[in-house]
Order: sequence, then C-alpha cells, then structure tokens
Amino acid sequence: MQIAVFSSKPYDERFFTAANAPGFDLVFHEARLSAETAQLAHGSEVVCPFVNDHLDSVTIERLATLGVRLIALRCAGFNNVDLSAAQKHGILVARVPAYSPYAVAEHAVALALTLNRKLHRAYNRVREGNFALEGMVGFDMHGKTVGIVGTGEIGTVAARILSGFGCRVLAFDPVENPDCVALGVRYTDLATLFRESDIISLQCPLTERTRHLIDDAAIAMMKPGVMIINTSRGAVVDARALIDGLKSGRIGSVGLDVYEEEADLFFQDRSSSFIADDVFARLISFPNVLVTGHQGFFTHEALTAIARTTIANVSAFAATGQPVHPVAPAG
Repeated sequence: MQIAVFSSKPYDERFFTAANAPGFDLVFHEARLSAETAQLAHGSEVVCPFVNDHLDSVTIERLATLGVRLIALRCAGFNNVDLSAAQKHGILVARVPAYSPYAVAEHAVALALTLNRKLHRAYNRVREGNFALEGMVGFDMHGKTVGIVGTGEIGTVAARILSGFGCRVLAFDPVENPDCVALGVRYTDLATLFRESDIISLQCPLTERTRHLIDDAAIAMMKPGVMIINTSRGAVVDARALIDGLKSGRIGSVGLDVYEEEADLFFQDRSSSFIADDVFARLISFPNVLVTGHQGFFTHEALTAIARTTIANVSAFAATGQPVHPVAPAG
C-alpha cells in the first residue's frame, strides 16, 4: 500500500521510515496538500497530511478521483479537514489523538517561564556584554493563579506541572477531568477564569465554539498584566485583539506556539526574505511577545509516537478496512 506523505520534512522521513515495520511504500512530498497539489497523491490509497494541509471539499473530491481511501492525519487536530466531504466520497479519516501530552504541556510552561523571567531578553543582553538587570523583574510563580482552558491530556499534564510550582489552578472545560479535580484544580466558567487568572494557558481544540475565544471582549475581562499562552491552535486567539491588548497594557505578555495564519510562515526557513504578514510582524515587534514556530510537539518521544500511531492506523485499515483512531463528522 502506498502512502503519500505531504508537508514532509527530513525528520518526518527519518521517524516514519523507522516506524514502517509493515513495509508500506512511503512517498514523501514537501508540498502542502491542497486542491492544487492533490495530483501528487496519484497511485496512493492513503494520504498523510499535517496541520497546515488544506483538505476542503475540492481537495477531497480530487483525492477521491485518484483512488485515495484513507486520510491518515499525523496530528491530533482535524479542523483542516472537511469531514462531511470525506464521508460523501467514501474516504475515511484517522488521526493521532495523543502522542506526547508532556511535550506540549512542558512547552507551554517553558513559554510562561521564559516570558516571566525574560530569559529570551537576558540571552541577547549577555551575548552583547550587557549584564544590567533593569527591566528584567519577574514574579514568583508560586501562589499565582493559572487558568487552563481545555483539560484533556495536555491540559491535565500542564495542571500537574503548575500545581508543582505551587500555583492555584483554575480550569474551564465542558467535561470535568477527575484527574484534575484530584490535583485540586477548580473548574469554573470562562468569565471567572478570565477575571482571576494571572496566566491563561490555552489547551483546547479548535472548533466553531473556540474560534477567536480570546477576543476583545474576553481580554477586557482579564486582569491587567495577564500573561496569555497558546499552544493549541492559532485561530483560538484573535491576533488583532492581542495587539490591541498589548498596546493598552491589559496584556502583560504573550507566548505563542501557533498562529492563525501560520500556514505560509511556519515550518520553513524565511530568514532571507521579508514577512509579508503585517499582523504577525507587529506581534513579534513587542518585547513581551515570544513566538515559537509550532514546535510544542517537537520531541523525540512525540515524533516517534506520531509515526507509530499513523502507521498503526494504516495497518488496521489495510487489514480490516477501519483505522484504529477514526474521525467522523459530528452528529
């Protein structure tokens, strides 16, 4: 069985080749999957897209005409796939529901610690021979209130880490996680979480309900000087609202591993060209904003798990006609 792997990088090839015990025919394409590049899947029964591949109804229709029968996502989120179109054309969709919650949760906490103690600024200062401490004051994490939005596996690990710092942890999720409750996490409504949190960490999936969850109205409810961390999906945050909040001082600092318009920026070396996205360029101009290029998942353990789970989905599909971790349209 042939698998067309889109948006692939050298590390994808290494980890997928190592996980490919069944001996599938892996064909790696650096191009992102879209209606324009779907033809690259010719001869493949399976396509393997990543977070910024674009599987709308047109793309899926073209994949169906090529004989594609399975979309094996190598990520947890599936907001970039038109599930109804896939169902209409008889294409199954699978995902990697969990690979390493530790990787993303630890990255979220690393962003918070770096912003708080201004480690990114300290690194640059020391390299320039500047050892002055003016402007580098942080705060004790101990005793601060952290609001976690989304308490699945990643949010739960984040809550465990932050509880270890001695933080008071609030959470919002439609379903309370007993593991969080056991940690002493207090579930509350979003408005209360926004009002009381010194740090807000987003670990929720992107849905119609969470799109631009952090907007002007939400920011207006937050504590002056609040820190916002997003390691979930870029569109959970309205970037323009972030800029307004930073300019007014309502937001004290921002850590982003994701960005709503990241598809044309992230996972590529753009150091020799200019950034055409004016909103992104404005964001990174703030000294109290730290952006990483969607690397929260990027650990050896997570990459190994992603490759193995994706191959397992394809293996089960080849044997039974059903992947291990299917995704279907809601309702």
